[in-house]
Amino acid sequence: MRLGPLSDSESNICHRTFSALVVRIGQVNAANLFLMMMRNFRLFVAWLGFARKLMPYGEIPRRDTELVILRVAWNCRCRYEWGQHVDIGLRAGVSVEDIVRVHKGADAPGWEPRLRALIRACDEFHHQRMVTDQTWAELEDHYDTPRLLEVLMLIGQYEGLAGVLNSTGLPLDMDLEKILASAPIHD
Repeated sequence: MRLGPLSDSESNICHRTFSALVVRIGQVNAANLFLMMMRNFRLFVAWLGFARKLMPYGEIPRRDTELVILRVAWNCRCRYEWGQHVDIGLRAGVSVEDIVRVHKGADAPGWEPRLRALIRACDEFHHQRMVTDQTWAELEDHYDTPRLLEVLMLIGQYEGLAGVLNSTGLPLDMDLEKILASAPIHD
């Protein structure tokens, strides 16, 4: 691990209170992430303000959001992001079958057209740094202009976060390790 969460000796009551409050309000078990990001509190506050506009307070359906994040995590091989969003996704209506299908990509049987287009958009963004005209047209069948922009920003936000998490080597929170180990899916 190159950069971990603030230790008890490095953090103060403000750090711990703020982290606990964010975890409680957001209903996510992300203490390691928040305490690591608090190493630069100015960036943490700005990032959190932006990120929460996408998840959990985005305007596209939560299931769609979670499937996008899971595909980004899979593409980036980001264990932290994957573990977080298996847990969050299951609580937000993503099925175990959906999560298994995320591994297989847009061509996996069972995706409805909207979700197939979202998964394809994640793959194109990851590999080509842009969404193709064909996929864009498919997305336009399901999302208006503000939501299309949100999809792109969601993919970009989680691609960037995956790079930070992979580069720092931040370990998954222990409670999430247990959830991931007991889930009927394997990463």
